[in-house]
Amino acid sequence: MFRTRLISGIVLVILALFFLITGGPVLAAGLFAISVTGMRELYRATGVEESGFSPLALTGYLGCAAYYIIVFCGLAAYTMTVLIAFLIVQMAVYVFAYPRYRTEQVTAAFFGLVYVGVMLSCIYELRTMPEGVFLVWLIFLASWGCDTCAYCVGMLIGKHKMSPKLSPKKSVEGAVGGVVGAALLGAIYGAAVSGHLQSGSKCVPVFALICAAGGLISMVGDLAASAIKRNHGIKDYGTLIPGHGGILDRFDSVIFIAPVIYYLAQALVGRL
Repeated sequence: MFRTRLISGIVLVILALFFLITGGPVLAAGLFAISVTGMRELYRATGVEESGFSPLALTGYLGCAAYYIIVFCGLAAYTMTVLIAFLIVQMAVYVFAYPRYRTEQVTAAFFGLVYVGVMLSCIYELRTMPEGVFLVWLIFLASWGCDTCAYCVGMLIGKHKMSPKLSPKKSVEGAVGGVVGAALLGAIYGAAVSGHLQSGSKCVPVFALICAAGGLISMVGDLAASAIKRNHGIKDYGTLIPGHGGILDRFDSVIFIAPVIYYLAQALVGRL
């Protein structure tokens, strides 16, 4: 299992390097594909998309496509319009297909569009910012760095359970170690790329702060994804990534912190 997880992890890193460095339409297309796959996993878990064709799920996928087109075309002012339009469309499906769908399925359909599609699109928006080719890596440093550091510290000195009912293996000590580790990685990364940034060495403490905040939020995202799985009685969202599960199993924390780091980068890095 460890070997499988390691190989899958290496492949994921290589793919992340390719998409994030390339940017542009390649990155947008990659994120859209990941979003639709993640939405499908969530829709299957929550009963939105069961066996056979699901008009409600289709509206979610179309809404995701429309949202990415708007973002890619730089029409950010219309993103809320797209979300409202597709909420109305989904409610229309609910009404005209009645009683096929329940209220909670319609809620889950719209939630999936926002939770997966919209939040992941912030990776693309961060990449398109000035110096975004460097800033976008903060998302993955905060997410995967916090996860790794939390695991190591938890294994070594973890004693106090952070959420015993939801995730018995996670400890308070591991959480603290994860946030500190993410901040340290952010500072090291900032020092490494400061020569390529207009802000220079000023970015080091800012990157550390952004990664610490991202690491803290990433644990909420991880636990939220676990809670959804517990509520619906599943172990993993899928089997797409050997040793890791589905897209949502691997990108749960990335999804959560992408918008957080995007807005923090806008607010803090843009003012340096």
